[in-house]
Amino acid sequence: MFDPGSTGFMILGAMLVFLMTPALAFFYGGLSRRKNVLNTMFMSIAVIGFVGVLWIVAGWSFAYGGDGSCPFFGGFDQIFCVGLLDNMLGGSDLALSHDTYPVLVDVAFQAAFAIITIAIITGSLAGRMKFGAVLAFISIWLLLVYAPLAHMVWGGDGPLIGDTIGALDFAGGDVVHISSGLTGLILCVLLGKRRGYGMMSYRPHNIPFVALGASLLWFGWFGFNGASAFAADGVAALAFLNTMVAPAAAMISWMLVERLRSGKATLVGACTGIVAGLVVITPAAGFVDVWAAVVMGLIVSPICYSAMAFLKPKLGYDDALDAFGCHGIGGMVGGVLTGIFCVPDLSWTDFGGLLYTGDPTLLIAQIEGILITIVFVAVMSAIIGLVVKVLFKGSLRVSVEEEAEGLDAREHGESAYPAFNGLD
Repeated sequence: MFDPGSTGFMILGAMLVFLMTPALAFFYGGLSRRKNVLNTMFMSIAVIGFVGVLWIVAGWSFAYGGDGSCPFFGGFDQIFCVGLLDNMLGGSDLALSHDTYPVLVDVAFQAAFAIITIAIITGSLAGRMKFGAVLAFISIWLLLVYAPLAHMVWGGDGPLIGDTIGALDFAGGDVVHISSGLTGLILCVLLGKRRGYGMMSYRPHNIPFVALGASLLWFGWFGFNGASAFAADGVAALAFLNTMVAPAAAMISWMLVERLRSGKATLVGACTGIVAGLVVITPAAGFVDVWAAVVMGLIVSPICYSAMAFLKPKLGYDDALDAFGCHGIGGMVGGVLTGIFCVPDLSWTDFGGLLYTGDPTLLIAQIEGILITIVFVAVMSAIIGLVVKVLFKGSLRVSVEEEAEGLDAREHGESAYPAFNGLD
């Protein structure tokens, strides 16, 4: 029997996670240049369509199908979600997820996760990648990288990272943030730097958009983390509260770092700190005490700030909107800190955090899980990127002329702020 309370809770969670992708479009759009704002936002919006369909076609089956015997891959048995509706109408136990709500709700919830993950990648590509190449890359990446990685962490009995290694990932530190941030880094290296990068200032063109996007992301993240408990219970309440306090702490620490370095705290910086705090608490949300969530928020901002302000210029990669600096680095920090602060009674394994037990087993497992994620994602993303490059006549990026004029006009024939002669 379906539990109405759990079913309603998970439907609401899926809706909140779905909201995060349009929110990200505003966040990225505000950070981009005026002439590329529509292209930047459109990449996130287009992800909803392509990933939403492909998830039903094969993504769900590749991630969560099969009998759980393969540690790397789900299966082909639920292509096009075949059988899920029949199971529900027939009253089969196979229609239930976590024994309380319909599997169909889980399909939607996990689809929203896949969508926001892939939308995050596009932040690294802003201002220079062919729109068609973006769509081709994300379509292949969903099926060959995201779905297998989701299976390796969350895919039922016997997944490689979540079971064999025993790493914890409550809501997507490995699956969502490290994978998307690292993929953004790989792609921006393959693309090369934006025209004039390092010689001209790339300033956010619409800071109110940034604030709106960050606020809606935070709102949606309550479903992202809270509903990852898969029940309206005490763990969901803990994840909900941690999702409130970690970003708050991260915002404060980001403002302090900015103040110390430049003498001014900025709204863009505060919003970036919020996102970093949301990222760092994602893998730990249902595993750590509230005080630890505050500590994690305070820790992550200086690290992500340093990655953006010092590591990026030092290594010379052009991560346009800092998807790697925020999500990739923040996800790694969150995964490691989970191994330190995890309350033993909340752990999905037999091991608690180093702080409580003095046993480094969980911490080591967390690091191993992160390293496997990095290797798998980096290799596969590079291969897919090179294949797509060949498909698009040897170049992933637009021409010099198109980049100079702006992708809004050249790729889409639109302008976010058209100049009208006469009345609108």
